[in-house]
Amino acid sequence: MPNANLKRISRASKKPSTKTPPIGVFDSGIGGLTVASAMRDLLPGENIFYIGDTARVPYGGKSQDTIERYSVEITGLLLAEDAKMIVVACNTASALAIPRLEEILRVPVVGVIEPGARAAVTATRNGHIGVIGTRATIYSRAYERAIHALDPDVRVTSQACPMLVPLIEEGWLDDAITDQIVRRYLEKLVRDGIDTLVLGCTHYPLLADAIAKFAGPEIRLVDSAKNCALAVQKLLAKEKLAAPKNHLGKLEIALTDKPDGFLRVAENALGLQAGDIQLRSVQGVAVS
Repeated sequence: MPNANLKRISRASKKPSTKTPPIGVFDSGIGGLTVASAMRDLLPGENIFYIGDTARVPYGGKSQDTIERYSVEITGLLLAEDAKMIVVACNTASALAIPRLEEILRVPVVGVIEPGARAAVTATRNGHIGVIGTRATIYSRAYERAIHALDPDVRVTSQACPMLVPLIEEGWLDDAITDQIVRRYLEKLVRDGIDTLVLGCTHYPLLADAIAKFAGPEIRLVDSAKNCALAVQKLLAKEKLAAPKNHLGKLEIALTDKPDGFLRVAENALGLQAGDIQLRSVQGVAVS
């Protein structure tokens, strides 16, 4: 039974705003800034409001019910910012919560899995795609289902890589230890003959150089962040939601707990200027 004390937020019920509404983006932490960065590059006219649920990171390992609830709560915060679209910049939430969000939201929703799967199917030459991600994403088999929905004949080999996110968050992007861990995770995929590799975690584009160095030039890397940005661009045009052509967009970042050192790692690696970081509480927020 719904909690009667929850604050109900619906963008459709708000008074019209004269401001250019933002695209709302969320992740369980800071990793989804790779998606925000790709969107900034592709869509410089769009305002972006990013929320990282750093108070409850990581989402991986939590139940589907919990991930759905967290996703609904963070979406409520984005709708309070008048978000015109929700981008789920989290592979775990994309895998487990998007059906629920699509059911209850009145604004379009985009995740990172379907765009990544589509790009991988287009890129593969020998019909063998590798996918790396967190345990939750890999065990959900969301990429496998999305790829097979596009081409049931494609072979998919997946590998959970739980140690990569901690290495990235330590800032060890160019480090011998990181190279060894990448080799340990990827050597079976490379040996099995994949020709395309999906970076199925929004942190992983920060390790693209290290991954490409081991995988070699014959294996194409599919960056889910860039492909998600392309999907957003297409949906903005389809729904006639694009910002005015002469508008200069801005990026605002809010977190549900105080930032740690990884925010600076991400800023430096992505060339982002985060500015003042806002704090948001998710307690008592829901979507109607």
